[in-house]
Amino acid sequence: MEARKKPTLKLTLRIWRQAGPTAPGRFVDYQVAGISPEMSFLEMLDVLNEQLTRRGEDPVAFDSDCREGICGMCGFVINGRPHGPNPRTTVCQLHMRFFKDGETITIEPWRARAFPIVKDLIVDRSAFDRIIAAGGYISTNVGAAPEANTIPVPRDRAEAAMDSAACIGCGACVAVCKNASAHLFVGAKITQLALLPQGEPERARRAVRMVQQMDIEGFGSCSNEGECEAVCPKGISLANIATLRREYVRGLLLGVH
Repeated sequence: MEARKKPTLKLTLRIWRQAGPTAPGRFVDYQVAGISPEMSFLEMLDVLNEQLTRRGEDPVAFDSDCREGICGMCGFVINGRPHGPNPRTTVCQLHMRFFKDGETITIEPWRARAFPIVKDLIVDRSAFDRIIAAGGYISTNVGAAPEANTIPVPRDRAEAAMDSAACIGCGACVAVCKNASAHLFVGAKITQLALLPQGEPERARRAVRMVQQMDIEGFGSCSNEGECEAVCPKGISLANIATLRREYVRGLLLGVH
């Protein structure tokens, strides 16, 4: 009995190509065929890059690391939506079965002044690192790890803190916001520590310093429209932005500058 061939996809990829930060960029069309529906989106780009390399052309540059949806390294806009069409899915966890044979897929980088393009689909997200360095940490003595149950934490607060800590810092919230706001990312990082007693020592100055650094980096103001929550691959709630605002005002009232 003859085995049935598994269906494959033939696609047109319209990809943003830019050689460097100051180089002009443009969309370039590529054809790929024989794509398995079970491939991830990044595996499909690997296939394209193999073809480009064999032809002596420059492969498409994109970020990736864990390819398991937990590191936040991957990220670009697919058909106008950060991370693509599936809710709560990172690019590396998006599979080709969600696209149709013969479809044209437009792929471009995050668009934000605070995320300058490095090359092709790669942007510099070190602004997030500088925001964390401004206040997203706790004080602790070095040495042996303390006993986990030394400081009791109510279960509801612990779970709420973990929900905020699920943010992977991918930047999709910035990419989708018309003001390129980082409020959801910063709010999540502030909330996860504000809910726990370990975050109390720096609490008064944490929000003020992180918000100040966010402004220095060039992120815009919150639009209050909720696109960030809609495209967040981890479903980070808008409630984190409300906590950011409360913590920021609290810090100002306590005289933090």
